Amino acid sequence: MPLPDNGLRPATETFEYAGCRIGVVGFDEIMSAAADQRVEILRGAVRLSVSTGARDGDPACHLDASIRLGREPQPAFAVLGRDPIGVLLARRAAAGDDWAIRVVDGVGAAVSEVSRWIGRSPAPAREEQPVRSVVRTDEATGLRATVTYHRVPPRFAGGGPLVTVRATVPVARMSPRHLAAMLGVVLDIAGPGTEREYVLSPYPMGASSASAAERVTLDHVGGLDPVVAQFRQIAVSFQHPQVMARWGARRPQGILLYGPPGTGKTMLARALAAEIGATFREIRTPEILDKWLGGSERNIKRIFRDARRYREPTVMLFDEFDSIISYAGAGMDAASQAINAVAGIFKQEMNDLIEDNPNVIVVATTNFPERVDDSLIRSGRFDIKLAIPRPDHSGRAQIIAKMIRQLMARHEMGGFRMFADDIDVDGLATASTGMTGADIKEALRRAQLAKAMQEARTGVTATPISQHDLAGQLASLA
Repeated sequence: MPLPDNGLRPATETFEYAGCRIGVVGFDEIMSAAADQRVEILRGAVRLSVSTGARDGDPACHLDASIRLGREPQPAFAVLGRDPIGVLLARRAAAGDDWAIRVVDGVGAAVSEVSRWIGRSPAPAREEQPVRSVVRTDEATGLRATVTYHRVPPRFAGGGPLVTVRATVPVARMSPRHLAAMLGVVLDIAGPGTEREYVLSPYPMGASSASAAERVTLDHVGGLDPVVAQFRQIAVSFQHPQVMARWGARRPQGILLYGPPGTGKTMLARALAAEIGATFREIRTPEILDKWLGGSERNIKRIFRDARRYREPTVMLFDEFDSIISYAGAGMDAASQAINAVAGIFKQEMNDLIEDNPNVIVVATTNFPERVDDSLIRSGRFDIKLAIPRPDHSGRAQIIAKMIRQLMARHEMGGFRMFADDIDVDGLATASTGMTGADIKEALRRAQLAKAMQEARTGVTATPISQHDLAGQLASLA
């Protein structure tokens, strides 16, 4: 598919592997991005990434994939024995039984106390251990992929065996067919499941699964390059726990994002979770605030108690933080004392969260940073504080380009064209002066809705969204 004059529509090549149709979208963009960082081109049950480096002194492209092969029931808590009672407690706790969880927590606490009393530390959790490796070769491309099967330790309860696949191709020989062949090797090992079409793209929205539309990654974020770069560094600290432990380095425990509404603070938190392969847990105001005396404090304790039990990497988002934890003032009236009590409990819980469970990172967002007490967000609790401003002209152009490319990758198939070739990103950036990413997204939504309604009313295929259409929608929001 040729690139249009405006350069927004990425080229697409399609291949057949393992009974599946694999589309490679924007190969040039993938390789360009991979020169600076690892690029995720497929997420979900199967993950595939591309990066570049050196091999024997020559530039090489590194392809990495991973997949879980089913789910195997395993003991969830290493402190329990393998006798019938221990197995029963582990199963009941894994199913969420409060009584069983309290028993397991009590046993774990007792083991820790005894270990400290006799001067020994509990045995560290083992990482996933490789069991065996084999080499698979794709005859069409000559791709040689090393397939490694890993044994999953008990702390990964509910996860199936992990298979990783790695291949290296000289940059000069790299082609879209190599990407498709890499995924073909993975699908040949694990089977395609219910999927029959995969899209490898630097814009993850292009994935064919239904959940792709809800998936947000750092690649989606536009106009915030310094923030994205810092988030990628945080992700690296999560992905290499052994290196962090060797140096005694502590990764950031908390991140505070502040700025005007609609600038992408919540989106950044979701993107961070996707970047580190973490579960995203949003804590909403009603989950904490309680009209009854002491209720809010109990809710905070419960939320952090649950966080200490998470067995997988988790990003906890406290959105609109100022409405949950107001400024802890010095007033002696009942309202001020209640606010101080809530803030005090939050401080206590944050103090030792990372020691109790290093898999959890807390992100808080606020439009009004002046309403949050400095002691709540000091270093040691929130180590990183980032201002998320309204995007400038170049930032808006980047946001518009990313949004349009994602919509193209997700919807333009089978000859359908959502956008005309006259889209001028620079002109739209000028027309959206002072707007946020949320405003631009709303203008696009209105343009899509207008075309869909026109086609629904007339029964005639609507023309693609043009520069005039988008400029009109932006003007209506100004």
